[in-house]
Amino acid sequence: MRFSSSLLLSALGWCLCCGGSNSRQDLVTWDEHSFFVRGERLMIFSGEFHPFRLPVPGLWLDVFQKIKSMGFTGVSFYTDWALLEGNPGHVVIGSGGGIWDLEEFFSAATEAGIYLIARPGPYINAEVSAGGIPGWVLRSSNATLRSLDPGYLETTQNYVPTIGKIISKAQITKGGPVILLQPENEYTSWPGLGVSTFPGEMNREYMAFVERQFRDAGIQVPFIVNDNLVEGYFAPGSGLGAVDIYGIDSYPMRYDCRGPNHWLCADPYVWPTYRFPYTWQATHQKESPTTPFSIAEFQGGSGEGWGGVVEEMCADLVNMETARVVYKNNYSFGVKLFNIYMTYGGTNWGNLGYMNGYTSYDYGAAISEDRSLRREKYSEQKLQANFLKVSPAYLTATSVVGMNGTYGAPETIAVTPLLGDNNGTNFYVVRHADFTSLNTTQYTLDLSTSIGSVTIPQLGGSLALSGRDSKIHVTDYDLGGINLIYSSAEILTWARGEDRKRTAVLYGGEEELHEIALPASLGQPSVIEGSGVAIRQRGSAWVLQWRVTPERKIVQIGPLLELYLVWRNEAYNYWVMELTAPSPVANFTSPSKDLVVVKAGYLIRSAEIEGDKLKLTGDVNQTTVVELISSPKDNIRSLTFNGELVKTTTLACNGKVIGEIEYKPPSVEIPRLSSLTWRYLDSVPEIKSTYNDASWTECNKTITNNPTPFKTPRDLYALDYGFHTGSLIYRGRFLANAQESTLSLNISGGTGFANIVWLNDVFLGSFPGSSTAQVLAQNFTFPHPLTSGKEYILTVLIDNMGQDEEGPGTDAIKFPHGILNYSLAGHDDQSDVTWKMTGNLGGEQYRDLARGPLNEGALYAERQGYHYPQPPASNWTVSSPVEDGLAAPGVGFYTTSFRLDIPSGWDVPMSFVFNNGSDAAKSPSQNYRCLIFVNGYQFGKYINNLGPQTTYPVPEGILNYNGDNFIAVTLWAMDTDGAKLAGLDLVPTAVIKSGYSRPALAPQPTWTLRDGAY
Repeated sequence: MRFSSSLLLSALGWCLCCGGSNSRQDLVTWDEHSFFVRGERLMIFSGEFHPFRLPVPGLWLDVFQKIKSMGFTGVSFYTDWALLEGNPGHVVIGSGGGIWDLEEFFSAATEAGIYLIARPGPYINAEVSAGGIPGWVLRSSNATLRSLDPGYLETTQNYVPTIGKIISKAQITKGGPVILLQPENEYTSWPGLGVSTFPGEMNREYMAFVERQFRDAGIQVPFIVNDNLVEGYFAPGSGLGAVDIYGIDSYPMRYDCRGPNHWLCADPYVWPTYRFPYTWQATHQKESPTTPFSIAEFQGGSGEGWGGVVEEMCADLVNMETARVVYKNNYSFGVKLFNIYMTYGGTNWGNLGYMNGYTSYDYGAAISEDRSLRREKYSEQKLQANFLKVSPAYLTATSVVGMNGTYGAPETIAVTPLLGDNNGTNFYVVRHADFTSLNTTQYTLDLSTSIGSVTIPQLGGSLALSGRDSKIHVTDYDLGGINLIYSSAEILTWARGEDRKRTAVLYGGEEELHEIALPASLGQPSVIEGSGVAIRQRGSAWVLQWRVTPERKIVQIGPLLELYLVWRNEAYNYWVMELTAPSPVANFTSPSKDLVVVKAGYLIRSAEIEGDKLKLTGDVNQTTVVELISSPKDNIRSLTFNGELVKTTTLACNGKVIGEIEYKPPSVEIPRLSSLTWRYLDSVPEIKSTYNDASWTECNKTITNNPTPFKTPRDLYALDYGFHTGSLIYRGRFLANAQESTLSLNISGGTGFANIVWLNDVFLGSFPGSSTAQVLAQNFTFPHPLTSGKEYILTVLIDNMGQDEEGPGTDAIKFPHGILNYSLAGHDDQSDVTWKMTGNLGGEQYRDLARGPLNEGALYAERQGYHYPQPPASNWTVSSPVEDGLAAPGVGFYTTSFRLDIPSGWDVPMSFVFNNGSDAAKSPSQNYRCLIFVNGYQFGKYINNLGPQTTYPVPEGILNYNGDNFIAVTLWAMDTDGAKLAGLDLVPTAVIKSGYSRPALAPQPTWTLRDGAY
């Protein structure tokens, strides 16, 4: 379909005065307070998870279950256009298996009970190459990206309708998990797209066009936007392009995991002091007063680049303290849709990342790249999400702009109230006025309650904020019909038992003083476990005060209420599990659902009651006590864990069952990679005089659509010849005139790129890469005079690091990679050099549909498919990248195989570790870089002289845990004396007794002779 400016508005079917996108269903609705799903108010607490960054569909359920067990109700996900339509006109997505099959993603979300927010782009940013826009779109015309230019709009006419139809089948309106869709992404900050009728604003007509595409594809659920400028762009009622739900997008901790003074000292614990929000509730009332306050993206971690620091330091920057202070600050504004980016990050495998990111996309998230839990960060978010899940009054409370020194607190304390309707529950979010403060500050609070105004604590002493912490204190909190008059301790959860009994779990930091009050009419409180609880009657209320210690305290108050008063670290071990309801709710969250609360260890995935038996699934990493805290049935007499009966006893104090899950890890045999037999192949045969490049692409273009004009006689931009991923190789031929002495090259490859240059088979030099250079001009001196009349060949190997995402101009991501310019001394006419080039075999007509368009580069071994399982290596040289390596500059290709046999019921995440995990970036000894392929999937780029990454998790399903595995390593040596690895090991990072579902293998086509390979 072609579009012209004159026909555009009619094609849109919109008028400038109408605006709005008007979802066409009644299952997901909203008012100014919160969302309703199937008629029930629901907090949308969501975590970001991208299926393409975990290319094993059988593991998607594992991640969903871990997110669900945090108390989250949703997941937000991107799809990457560049991966799905790498070949123009061919969208490789749909049913039938494979790593691109979203139907399995939707099915896993439904099984886990997770609602989905779909974010299909077309542009996604997401630290992927070109922000998810395919390379062929960048080269196909001079149309401005993400604009009304018909040349760009036409490129979207296959992908958007296709992905839209797939998502439409998974909408809640059709029984699926998708409840919202975000058309486009962070469009408000895309530079330079103002239109004359809306000076200084974004291109509303383009936004409306994308929305119409999705509606025409069958999308009925509401549209949401993520405005990362927080300026009200596309809010309901704002005109053309307006969406249903206005959402914002913020990363106040920023992205430098090294701290602001990282050249002197790497310190991720130094927090930035700008962009911390103080009055978002007032901003929201101005920008979108008719919709719930929604944060479509909020910082859950951060990422680093080449020469930076490892992702663990990003986890330290955005850690459990950040969650306590910054996330609770968001709750103080009354956020009702809260999406944390990322909750599981995954891997930039197969060259899918952008140029400023290395292979890991762990992001310092609550669930790490290898799917293990970052216990304190994960658990802190679990405490918060579960509290909001059982606090329906929060969903209609009105947030008031906070002030320092109010409600009796000192000036150094900020208090932000959320006030309930009709004298209902009030929430008071308390933090340091200086949110970065490390001080311990004592305070009291003067609050109004149903028994009058009180100063908390009433029984003496004071409350405290210790360091980077924040509290949510409540008054007149409803425990299912029982009024908790006030609590300074924070609430994890409460649940219903039989005969109207309630059980609540409250927690605090160690040595903190806390106090609660309850109606005296409930009955006399008695401590049935633990000690140190002061109990006094004040008027019509019982007041309980205690100092938090690792020893928990259980208090029984009459027949109706049981309180668990625990240390925060103890609360981390409490799991709140929803029982399955009849369809259509099933495993999805509903406020009316029954809950089971258990104390256990590492992870509880699900709970089910069958008669008098509680059936749990979960994970343990040590021998673990499991204890039933609350159940809707009092007759539970036995427990099973992952289908095995647990030996239990009954507690004398309250009749609850308790048992022990035994942890006896199996002996897991992991091969020692350096001891295996490796086969070696030279992977730069292109420098040999016998090499035939007849099948290579001739660089003969005289025009380009690129906004950067080329300076060479013929266009040498890799994009323009259909090569968009991985390494690039150029071969330049010329006849010598004996006047040649030097060669100048200006090469672009993105941050961290490298190159090696040869004249025939003579090494001229290299650039090993830097953490800042995206483009570099180099001069190479020929080692001896050239023979007049003789043909010479220049070979230039470039490690292309991927395109940038959004930059200082709308089309900055089109910046070309490859040879930007060259000059051969002694030749007045530079067209004397004729060039050919290659990248991945087939370019845009890539060969491996299973692993996708970005997995391969230009290296000879890759073009031949030798990185696949079972390459024809029997006659190759026996040589090891660790024991032998290369004695000269070049690229060696090494392959070996091994067998794994991991017993069922055990989740054993594994990583490939280079050079014993040493920090190469701090002590570079050799300039080299490697790719590692596992059963054909490129799962790591290691750069010895830059780092920082040395450890590369590879998921089960890419690794065959019960069979043969084929790995290949490319070793690019850039120094004159070559290089070899100091070590390469396969290392288990955990051995977990698990209730996860063992995944099927991702598709792993084995090697066959490739037609047309050169």
